[in-house]
Parts: sequence; structure tokens; C-alpha cells
Amino acid sequence: MTRTEFEHISVLIRGRIVALARRFARAADLPDPAEDIAQETLEALWRLCEKGYPVRDPEALAVKIAKNICVMHYRRRRIVPDSIGGMDFEGGFPATERTDRDDIEAVRERLYGTLSKTQRQYMEMRNGKGMSLDEISAATGRPKSSIKVTISAARRQLFEKLEKEVL
Repeated sequence: MTRTEFEHISVLIRGRIVALARRFARAADLPDPAEDIAQETLEALWRLCEKGYPVRDPEALAVKIAKNICVMHYRRRRIVPDSIGGMDFEGGFPATERTDRDDIEAVRERLYGTLSKTQRQYMEMRNGKGMSLDEISAATGRPKSSIKVTISAARRQLFEKLEKEVL
């Protein structure tokens, strides 16, 4: 399909695509993205034509592309948490992401449990809250050098325990 043929066809089918997108937006209770969907549809149709895809019925193909784009817009806006066993899982994220995060937190808690109370406190302030050594020193009343040594020892201890667990 040549560029002039595409321009002629796009003028003819644009109205149908916009109408389809508006009906979809009303039915799905979404803001009206009709012009955006029409533009995306025509762009996708043009890319197919450029790649040499055999287009027998450009209008039918454009409608199919527009419907797919409408569904894509719907899915992006309709991520709803599902409750399973009292825990909320947001849709649209891989299931492993939540379990990985929970596993990392469980390992962290188990390893932090081996530290002394002071080491845990300093590590939480430094890594959990992102406080600087000066801020930790001001909050605890301890010298900065003492805090630095304690955190360093705690990190070394955590690394050794983690290394033993992995190997």
C-alpha cells in the first residue's frame, strides 16, 4: 500500500475507529481516549503496511487493532487488588514479585535477629531510614566513629551468615 492510498483509507476509516473507541470508553466507564486510540490504530496499521503485511480489508484490520488497543487501555486503568486469604494482591504484577519481596524480608528479619540490639538499631537507622552517620550520632548521642565501627561489624557479621546460608 502506498502512502497516498493509506492517507485516503485513513480518512475513510478514522471516523469509525473514533466512534468505536468512544463506545468502548462509555461502556467501560473510562475517560474518552478516542482520538488517541484512533491515532495509535492508524500508526499500527501503517507500520504493518510498511513491513509488507498483506492487507486485504484495511477497515476490518483497523477495527481489530482498535479493539485490541481499547482493551489495552482498559487493562492499564483497571488494576484492582484481589484478596486471597486476607492478603491483597494487586493485579498487573507478576506473582513472584510479591513472594520474592516477602522472602527477602523474611531472610532480612532472620539475619537481623542474630545482631545485638545496638547493631540492629544502627542498621535500621542507616539502611531502613536512610539516616547519615551524623544524624544517627545526633539521635543516639554516641560518637560517629563508634557508630561507624558498629555498623561495619554488623555488616560483616550479616555477610558471613548469609554466605553460610547460601553455600
